[in-house]
Amino acid sequence: MIIDSIDIENDRINRLKVVLAEKNKKGKWLAKQLGKNEATVSRWCSNTTQPSLEMLVKIAKILNVEAKDLIN
Repeated sequence: MIIDSIDIENDRINRLKVVLAEKNKKGKWLAKQLGKNEATVSRWCSNTTQPSLEMLVKIAKILNVEAKDLIN
């Protein structure tokens, strides 16, 4: 049981969902800013897939945060 919870924590690579909430922004808004599909941003927010490093830098700039703030 403890191992399962550790594995789940390790799967949470980015903090995009948290940062969007802190900035009072939605994934739909971010998708529009980036010219990306809402489903793509949703997968990033749920940590199903990860944005590229280049995309993380763009996201950070749009959200006015440091790129490191988007990564666990």
